[in-house]
Amino acid sequence: MKKEIDFLAIGDIVTDAFIKLQDAEVSCDVNDDLCKICMNFGDKIPYEEVYEIKAVGNSPNAGVSAHRLGLSSVLLADIGDDRNGDDCLETLKTEGIDTEYIRVHAGKKTNYHYVLWYKAERTILVKHTEFDYHLPENMPVPKWIYLSSMAENSLPYHRQIAQYLADNPTVKLAFQPGTFQIKLGADTLKDIYTHTELFFCNVEESKRILKTEEVDIKALLSAMCELGPRTVIITDGPKGAYAYDGTDYWHMPMYPDPKPPVDRTGAGDSFASTVTSALALGKSLPEALSWGPINSMSVVQYVGAQEGLLSREKLEAYLATAPDDYKPTQL
Repeated sequence: MKKEIDFLAIGDIVTDAFIKLQDAEVSCDVNDDLCKICMNFGDKIPYEEVYEIKAVGNSPNAGVSAHRLGLSSVLLADIGDDRNGDDCLETLKTEGIDTEYIRVHAGKKTNYHYVLWYKAERTILVKHTEFDYHLPENMPVPKWIYLSSMAENSLPYHRQIAQYLADNPTVKLAFQPGTFQIKLGADTLKDIYTHTELFFCNVEESKRILKTEEVDIKALLSAMCELGPRTVIITDGPKGAYAYDGTDYWHMPMYPDPKPPVDRTGAGDSFASTVTSALALGKSLPEALSWGPINSMSVVQYVGAQEGLLSREKLEAYLATAPDDYKPTQL
């Protein structure tokens, strides 16, 4: 008998090498936006340490998050036949993630990214290996698909996924577009947007997707919904997150940090995957919104995107002791 899949994460897997910088500067515009990291050109730049974090990436992070919250979680991803790929597989197995649908490609390199880590922020140098993407045959129909970052050659794969969703209307899609998916554009990925139940991005990404300079959050949420998603959630850093389900607009504040963040890598992934997992567990949208920032708060207290991911028991303990003003409010 085929096992049931609550949460199928689809997207690229990667090893992140965190290079902790000592000697750098950050310059921003007058609004403290559009910040750039600066180092001396042509110089030798000292660093404190390098941390290698295996088996990460938007979708692997989401898969681990869902598993820790109690869902049966499967990752559909592609790796090369190299040592890095072997290490990623072993890491996933240690986490309890089903790796049956991870494909190994001969002669290909498993993704490896460099993270320039300065203070609590990170700048990531990314390169996605172009794999021969395709859906496996005879896979159990999942309850949710969580789709995120892949390489630029993945357009045919997206069309295959869209057709799968059309053929299996009980499957709900959560879509957190990565860099290249945003670059492809909403028109090119129209079939994906149309089949999306739950959509995640940040304010800057929403403007790029919509090709607008609009600043009103309700206008951005409404415009994103018009592209097809039934529920849209847009994050805005310290201001929290905003949601629209076609009827009601919501604002969810951040959960207060117990101490200054160590590293913000994976904060968005943990938020989006936790909200999706909460909905998969039968929670309402306002309840799910209250879950997301708690996992983000925990993740940023650690290096990398997965160490701080919480169990459902620990997450609900934080929720039970949350400040009185930590709750979703309608706009």
